[in-house]
Amino acid sequence: MAGPSQAAHRSLNIANNKAINAVSAPKKVAVIGAGAWGTTLALHASRQGLSVSLWARRPALAERVRSERENAEFLPGHKLPAAMVVSSDPAEVVGEADTVLWVVPSHAFRDAAKLILPKAKPGAIHISASKGIEDETFSTMTSILAEESGGEVAAGALSGPSFAKEVASGLPTAVTLAFACEKTAKAVQTLLSAPVFRLYTSPDVRGVELGGALKNVYAIAAGISDGLNLGLNARAALITRGIGEMGRLADVMGANPMTLSGLSGVGDLILTATGNLSRNRGVGVRLGAGEKLSDILSGGREVAEGVRNAKSVWGLAQAKGVSLPTAREVFRVLYEGKSPRQGLVDLLTRRLKEEHPRDILSRGRP
Repeated sequence: MAGPSQAAHRSLNIANNKAINAVSAPKKVAVIGAGAWGTTLALHASRQGLSVSLWARRPALAERVRSERENAEFLPGHKLPAAMVVSSDPAEVVGEADTVLWVVPSHAFRDAAKLILPKAKPGAIHISASKGIEDETFSTMTSILAEESGGEVAAGALSGPSFAKEVASGLPTAVTLAFACEKTAKAVQTLLSAPVFRLYTSPDVRGVELGGALKNVYAIAAGISDGLNLGLNARAALITRGIGEMGRLADVMGANPMTLSGLSGVGDLILTATGNLSRNRGVGVRLGAGEKLSDILSGGREVAEGVRNAKSVWGLAQAKGVSLPTAREVFRVLYEGKSPRQGLVDLLTRRLKEEHPRDILSRGRP
């Protein structure tokens, strides 16, 4: 028969084991959107030992991914674990999830929110990894989640320089995770960080979201310059002046312009404006080379968010009275039939100005 000390020791071991099991028990993560980035984040979360479910809007896509254990349409060559749930049924995907990652194109985001939020677990943490601004309303994705949940959801934002293909391949990546609540930010940072996927936290949700949306427009401008063979000097100038424009709009929208100097602003802009894997830069290159936008868009499965966001960004700038000359010219090329070359000529022949750090916060028109 065990003595008092042995019984106490056994009880302590049982308590410790329960505590260890509680801490190490797989947390449930739902990913909304089975495009390249959504599938990649689901794969990454699975690699962290989390219990993951992936929502695909199209039942046929969900069935293919589920049976083949691979999203050959959007992320070929990367097998998904057998334990990952893949479904087009919102309740099956989010009903038990503690954390919900939203990775839906901006134009479809509100419809997805209307469909899925009613099925979500009360108290779940919601994070937008979508990059865009809604047309007409000019709402960010976290704003849409707040609106559609009746104020019950205070979502965070995940953004930064991150090509899905490289993250899926395990190449080093660093991004920004923004939450108004520091405790929530640190909890999610711990949950999703890995040696090859480093998360930095920020309290500036609006700034992080704006960086992710705006950089796509300026990546198209850089691509147009490359398509016209204007050289590396011109591309560097467009990127740098674009940073100033992004900061001005962020300031007016109540964000911290300095957030745009970090991973979710400058970092993402550099990647998207120069990387060969960038869909937005690719659209610009083809426009600069003389192709029609309708032909470019007709052949692609994935969305180049900058095409849609050029309209919403320019509309927002006009509504707020903010000077965004590069965004204006991208809009005119995409939506008014202006030639790419003429757009860049008009941009480069504006009146001469002084460059000064305070220009980032200048709201005056050129």
